[in-house]
Amino acid sequence: MTSHRQHDSSFAALGRLLRYARGYRRRIITATTCSIINKLFDIAPEILIGVAIDVVVNQEESFVASLGFETAQEQITVLAALTFFIWAGESLFEYLFQVLWRNLAQRLQSDLRQDAYEHAQRLDMSFFEATSSGQLVATMNDDVNQLERFLDGGANAMIQVAVTVVAVGAVFFVLSPLVALLAFTPIPLIIWGAFYFQRKAGPLYADVRQKVGDLSSRLANNLGGIATIKSFTAEKREAERLKQASEAYVEANRQAIRISSAFIPIIRMAILAGFLATFTVGGMMALEGSLNVGAYGVLVFLTQRLLWPLTGMAEVIDLFERAMASTRRILDLLAEPVHVHDQAGKALAQPVQGRVEFDNLHFRYGSSGAGVRDINLDVPAGNTLALVGATGSGKSTLVKLMLRFYDPEQGQIRIDGQPIREVSLKSLRDAIGLVSQDVYLFDGSIRDNLAYGNPQATDEQIIEAARTAEAWSFISNLPDGLDTAVGERGVRLSGGQRQRLSLARALLKDPPILVLDEATSAVDNETEAAIQRSLRRIGHNRTVIMIAHRLSTIVDADTIAVVADGSVVEQGSHSQLLEQDGAYAAQWRVQTGQA
Repeated sequence: MTSHRQHDSSFAALGRLLRYARGYRRRIITATTCSIINKLFDIAPEILIGVAIDVVVNQEESFVASLGFETAQEQITVLAALTFFIWAGESLFEYLFQVLWRNLAQRLQSDLRQDAYEHAQRLDMSFFEATSSGQLVATMNDDVNQLERFLDGGANAMIQVAVTVVAVGAVFFVLSPLVALLAFTPIPLIIWGAFYFQRKAGPLYADVRQKVGDLSSRLANNLGGIATIKSFTAEKREAERLKQASEAYVEANRQAIRISSAFIPIIRMAILAGFLATFTVGGMMALEGSLNVGAYGVLVFLTQRLLWPLTGMAEVIDLFERAMASTRRILDLLAEPVHVHDQAGKALAQPVQGRVEFDNLHFRYGSSGAGVRDINLDVPAGNTLALVGATGSGKSTLVKLMLRFYDPEQGQIRIDGQPIREVSLKSLRDAIGLVSQDVYLFDGSIRDNLAYGNPQATDEQIIEAARTAEAWSFISNLPDGLDTAVGERGVRLSGGQRQRLSLARALLKDPPILVLDEATSAVDNETEAAIQRSLRRIGHNRTVIMIAHRLSTIVDADTIAVVADGSVVEQGSHSQLLEQDGAYAAQWRVQTGQA
């Protein structure tokens, strides 16, 4: 998953995130306001300490006395009451900003993941052929969680550091512009260090996120192919490959950590310089009488309050860089273009009769250049079309085009005279039932998988579909029947059982057009015979398009089209093609032992 945006700066990524989060603006403003008020309350006690020192030293001449509180006892009492309310306010707004930021983090990460997943579902099949599932899982899971961790604490920390600099700076310049200037001298160095770190760390954290995706891909591939690994006794080899991917992730993190760790010592020395300047120069001014002793106390305390939180900037920026690297990947996924556009709201005319026309179709895969050209086929409603030909000749491509997994470069496909580009994807795909050679069953029960295309189906309807597909005989013999768990990808069932369930699932959908993409190529003779019996029953009043290598399975088809190098080279019935004595007849003789 690549994009021209992947080299955006972290602040550009933050801008993209804020544009995405426009709907959360009120929550962000409320949380930010609570963070600001909390920090103002947090700074206030240091000012009160200085005021209290002023009361003790100057008593009736103190600042508080000028407000109408004459005795030192009254002044201390007022300061104590004010301190109580400030601490209570600080505690209240700390509770509020934590609740608001954490809830915002949870809501935003959930919505981002949902939006990313829903957008991914709309993307073309070419995207999934070019992108590993491990990278996608890492983006929707780990990257979204990384952003959540930043919003949980990092966002508030960045806001409060900015508030501290502004608020403390204002107090400093009111009390002593000279000391303020000295105290703020290290801040440009700290800001320069932060930006320098950001420029250095940004690409490193982008590499970290890439390595996370690679590691996820390796784990997903190995766990999905565990049977193959075991059969080739390749456990040690795959463990070594996983170790290499894991070590690459460790090394990417090590490079980022090396940069981030160097930031803290630089900041600490800058802080020390600012503190010493305030401590010494302010102290000298207090001794000379040009600076109030209480004001000097305020400056000393606030210098620490101003500069010390900046030591945490390294950790905050580290969290920020990780989050923005993740944000780029998430938003890049959301920015992936959809080429097959849905015509929502425009349905196929009902009831669908099932006539299918392929009119002058041209299509090429961008990656390989393979595809189809000059395809012209007309399948009357209720007829059976069989597509035969060598592997890679373009048969499955026609099915993918009919389902609009891709759109042709030229020509069109029509169902009942309606161009499929002009109807909604839901309406189109609801009219087609697909039984593929590569059967995918979801982790769950047999009932769940059979009812996948018709969730409202009753048990009676499920059983009837299973009987029609000749799957009920083995289902009824299972201890848990329809409640039997099939395992991930149906691993607890045999290939023939999975194929029969796939056929039953398509039948329960009751589509007017049934597509069988080499549905019997990987099953035994008994299962093939069972499926053939099923097809003879279900083919009535239904359009069937079959892709097959075994010619014995399609001899009863109304039309057989022989596809070679992306073009239809022969078509007709079984007997007509034998009479033509072309490619089909030659293949028939080979498969029947006559050659």
